[in-house]
Amino acid sequence: MKKKLYGVTTAMVTPFNKDGSVNLNKVANLTEFLIEKGVHCLYPLGTTGEMIKLSVDQRKTIAETVVKTANNRVTVYIHVGDVNFENTLELAQHAHEIGADGIGVVTPIYFGVNDQEMEQFYVKISRSLPEDFPIYLYSIPQCAANELNIEVTKKIAAQCKNIVGIKFSYPDFTLTSKYLEVNKGNFDVVFGPDHLFLPALSLGCEGTVSGISGVYPEPFVAIYNAFKAGDLQKAKTLQRIATKYCNALKNGSNMSYFKEGLRLRGVDAGEMKTPHINIDDKEIEKLKIQLEQIDNEFFLNINKK
Repeated sequence: MKKKLYGVTTAMVTPFNKDGSVNLNKVANLTEFLIEKGVHCLYPLGTTGEMIKLSVDQRKTIAETVVKTANNRVTVYIHVGDVNFENTLELAQHAHEIGADGIGVVTPIYFGVNDQEMEQFYVKISRSLPEDFPIYLYSIPQCAANELNIEVTKKIAAQCKNIVGIKFSYPDFTLTSKYLEVNKGNFDVVFGPDHLFLPALSLGCEGTVSGISGVYPEPFVAIYNAFKAGDLQKAKTLQRIATKYCNALKNGSNMSYFKEGLRLRGVDAGEMKTPHINIDDKEIEKLKIQLEQIDNEFFLNINKK
């Protein structure tokens, strides 16, 4: 089995031009920025990446750009879930062909599915790929309108050797603890809600798939390092600061805050794509003041022993 997700896996934004096309140069620059800041894995084309606004060809070129730019310096998983099942299969095969380390696949979107349909959905994807190519289930019920319950998850994991874990993006620690027991505990869980990164690590999750870390990787990398070093007090302090970044950036509910946050850091992450719009000047100034205050607190604490 190849590399799996761990630590700080950054869910990347997608930089658009004003006409709605994708700016691949900015995709490459963002990839470099995140690697330089020490993230462990990259996860383009998920919810944070506004995947359902993109064509299959656009998603392929973004995936190729991230994989090529990363050049094996960090683990790269491509999210391939789509409203159309055939597109998901095509994107999954493409991710394997270009040398991605694995894929994530969100549950079926919008239309409700029953347990049998959910199980067959993932089994078909699994069997379309080599057994040693890792796949993570992806459950975000507040957006997808479908949830992966524990019994279906167990059935999927029992049949599919290449399904190695789940990206769970809902703040339910009871269900998270059940996912951690799938396949006798040999099933990785990476947790989505950024403001609960440290509690998720304490519960046994391998890491986070974090949108906020796409703007501010440093506090999340620092939390992980402190936790791994056994410095729980430092990790707790850093988590409180990271949560302030989460709140300032609206916890990922509006990607325009992510893109403006990056711009304020000197990284041009492009424009929003219709129907969404960039935040206005008044909101940008408010965001700038908030982030500067949190920056001061973070850099005061990061070097404390």
